[in-house]
Amino acid sequence: MRQGGGVLPVVIFGAKLRPDGTAARTLRCRVEAAHAFGRQHGPVVYMPTGGPSWPSGLTEASVMARLLLDAGAAPGSVLVEDTAPDTLASVIACTRLLRATGHAGPVAVASSAYHLPRCLVLMRMMGWRVRRVPPPPVPAARRWGRRWFWRLREGAALPWDVLLLVLWRLRAGRDGD
Repeated sequence: MRQGGGVLPVVIFGAKLRPDGTAARTLRCRVEAAHAFGRQHGPVVYMPTGGPSWPSGLTEASVMARLLLDAGAAPGSVLVEDTAPDTLASVIACTRLLRATGHAGPVAVASSAYHLPRCLVLMRMMGWRVRRVPPPPVPAARRWGRRWFWRLREGAALPWDVLLLVLWRLRAGRDGD
């Protein structure tokens, strides 16, 4: 990636895999939305993020990378971050990876509609100018009760992750990270 622009990174936040290691509907929809955005706004580099999933041992990021390649993304356009076990860790790991490549421009962020606000806030807190990738046109959950569960969970997770990120940044600044 060239510093300050040129190629737009599209960070795709993971979602739990099925026990056999295949992508569940939520993950497939996130990848499809990111790929559609990339085709319209190229050149992009896709950055799927998400660590190992139990019991398969596969990573969310590697499964997303395979989905992107199967959909026609060029092999050189996928930069995998496969260590992060959760959203906050993904934000930190992707920031490190982007900085290591010298990227200083905007970053596009892809996830489901219920999860996207938290991802955008956390990436902004890390100093990125963010572009919102339009979320998948279908809800992540089909049942009404399940959709509300995820919305309420995000309502609690957002302030918690903001607090944890503030503490991490204070510690990182003190330790010279």
